Amino acid sequence: MTRQTRSALITGASAGIGKSFAEHLAHTGHDLVLVARRTDLLEGLAAKLRNESGVDVEVLTADLSTDEGVGNVVTRITDGPPIDLLVNNAGYASRGKVAELDADALDHMLRVNIMALSRLSHYAMGRMIAEGRGSIINVGSGTAFMQFAGNAGYGASKNFVIAFTRHMHLEAEGTGVRVQLLVPGLVSTDFHAVAGGDLSNFPPERVMKPDDLVIASSAGKRGASLHPFAASNQ
Repeated sequence: MTRQTRSALITGASAGIGKSFAEHLAHTGHDLVLVARRTDLLEGLAAKLRNESGVDVEVLTADLSTDEGVGNVVTRITDGPPIDLLVNNAGYASRGKVAELDADALDHMLRVNIMALSRLSHYAMGRMIAEGRGSIINVGSGTAFMQFAGNAGYGASKNFVIAFTRHMHLEAEGTGVRVQLLVPGLVSTDFHAVAGGDLSNFPPERVMKPDDLVIASSAGKRGASLHPFAASNQ
């Protein structure tokens, strides 16, 4: 018997692009598993979405820079009710010139941006292929195509996401699993402020709203092709 209710697990769901994904998917009838470090923010968002959309929302607090945090999400993916869509959105930028950066901060970022994403992709793709259905969206960054001082670590981590996801897409062909590579340009979230950037230096037409990015992702995922969709406003 075919399940009627679709479900999605979103990492980095408490703010920015992840929160926009959660809101859009709830409003389109998806039950949700929301993953992030801040329980208070997740619980607030979960209550709002349950009230507005009537969907089931599970909160899973996890720090994806730790083995324990990643392991808890892996357990949910492999042993819990099936997940129809995984959105690997969690990630952040720790910037600095290679000779001057904080090596521990770089390691912490790479564990989230690379190790957590690849591990969750591995387990989700394995279960989805076995079930013959499912979708995975990995969020990259347009800065992967740019070279500027201080961006070596973050830019390289998103280059990994792009290459890894393209190989996932190739390997998913004929399995019933869809893989999407989402490559946003400048998006109006607090991501840039946390990373020490300032979007006010850019003309408004260069900056995308997170809701518009999610709508573009959804439109690409509905297409008949398995080719990944890359959204960029650069």
